[in-house]
Amino acid sequence: MRNRFSKKIHEIFEKQNNLIFLTGDLGYNALENIQETFPKRFLNAGVAEQNMVGVAAGLAYEGKSVFIYSIAPFVVFRCLEQIKLDICIHNHPVFIIGNGGGYGYGIMGATHHAIEDIACLSPLPNMICWVPSFLEDVDYCIEQIIERKGPAYLRLGLGISYPNKIEIGCINHIVKSTEELKVTIISQGPIVKSVLSAIEGLTGIDLFTILTVPLTSITQNLLNSIRTSNKVLIIEEHVERGGLAEHLIIQFVKMNLGILHYETLSAKGYPSKTFGNQEFHLQESGLDSKNIKQVLTKLLNQ
Repeated sequence: MRNRFSKKIHEIFEKQNNLIFLTGDLGYNALENIQETFPKRFLNAGVAEQNMVGVAAGLAYEGKSVFIYSIAPFVVFRCLEQIKLDICIHNHPVFIIGNGGGYGYGIMGATHHAIEDIACLSPLPNMICWVPSFLEDVDYCIEQIIERKGPAYLRLGLGISYPNKIEIGCINHIVKSTEELKVTIISQGPIVKSVLSAIEGLTGIDLFTILTVPLTSITQNLLNSIRTSNKVLIIEEHVERGGLAEHLIIQFVKMNLGILHYETLSAKGYPSKTFGNQEFHLQESGLDSKNIKQVLTKLLNQ
């Protein structure tokens, strides 16, 4: 996704002169096109992420819209106080880009994982978290972030292209059941690749992706799907607490939306207290396509 992100940023920088890009000494083999074309609007702030946030807030105070880029845990957890006090409370247009969300950096371990980032950022004032599932989502997210001109977090991972053409929005209907609807799946982020693999050959399934947290509303087609299936499976590469599942439950309760069967699959941390590649951690959390299919088959047969 970062290459898609870099290409889109380059296109927008050519059209808008008010944008600044800061990096925490990261983005090699991805951001050189921005650095070379816009040297006066691109700054390597070094390995000093908290300072980078303060600089971005100062630039925003002077009327600029600012992107800040780093590995997700470095630009979120190390800078949480600065993000809250310097950016969010003042509603500054500073856009935080975290690469390698979830278990994206695999074997590098917990210091490089971001499985609690949405929980940390989504409660902050004026903050919207964007989690693209597909490559095409990245363009839409960036456009919406810039148009909104408020604090934003964009979580990037390893994406794939949409399996079919759709009109992209904050909630997207990816797979529509052609038979009797039995289960509604709601997914967020690149984990949708495992979901698509898991549902192959199965019927009676609606699959939706949601790009933003917190949620302010639920589309009518998602509501219709949930009311028809009465079974919901939520899948996310984030801990359950403070993630998509918890935000959805709040909306369901507010709407008095009764659901017969409700299941979540989420990041479980480090059950074996060991580290491996991203696939290893997904499997330990039950987020691999094999386990997703087992859980889904059980729901379909209930």
